[in-house]
Formats: sequence, structure tokens, C-alpha cells
Amino acid sequence: QVQLAESGGGLVQPGDSLRLSCAASGRTFNTDAMGWFRQVPGMEREFLAFITWSRGSILHADSVKGRFTISKDNSKNTVYLQMNSLKPEDTAVYYCAAGNLGIIYKDRPAAYDYWGQGTQVTVSS
Repeated sequence: QVQLAESGGGLVQPGDSLRLSCAASGRTFNTDAMGWFRQVPGMEREFLAFITWSRGSILHADSVKGRFTISKDNSKNTVYLQMNSLKPEDTAVYYCAAGNLGIIYKDRPAAYDYWGQGTQVTVSS
């Protein structure tokens, strides 16, 4: 089993930045891929970014490319999502996920085996 714990969410104003963290624990050696998703009520979970522990392969969704950046710290088993120039439409619950999947499946929630509890991000003036 792998446990994921997100942190760093909160209430910010438009244009602000936030950095989300996702700490992984447990049998992490079975999960090379990490992803960030977000979800608003009534909508499907939206893929944001993908990274692998081993090679550091990175990919961002077009919708957030240039504003959001995924990174990792292998020594801390932690993945980050730096979010800049936040907009009200970025308001959502943000989730990290882990699995052993190929990059072609990166945007499919069903391809991930483990999920964190989510952290709320609210962008409002």
C-alpha cells in the first residue's frame, strides 16, 4: 500500500501563487508515476501534470502549461505542484495520485492505483 498526503492548499487572490505538496509513504517502490489532478463538483477529475520518480519524465496538461510546474524531491518522497498566476477558475480540490503506468495513460484517473485525500484551493478576490 501507498499513502499519499497532500498539503498546501488554501484561499488566495487572483494572480497569487501556491505550492502544493504530496508526500508519499509505504510501498512507494511499486509506484514510479505520480500525477496531479483537480476536480470541481459535478465535473470529472482533470489531469494537470505527471512525473516519474526514476527518470524524472515530466508532462503538463496544455490547460496549465506555463503556469503550473510539477517537480519532485526523491529524498523526501515528495512531489510538488507550483501554481502561479492563479485564476478563479483554478478553484478546485487538488489530488495527487500514484501508480505504475506508462506516460500514455497519464491523464486517465483509472490508471492510478493510489490517491490522496485532496486539498482545497480557492482563488477569489
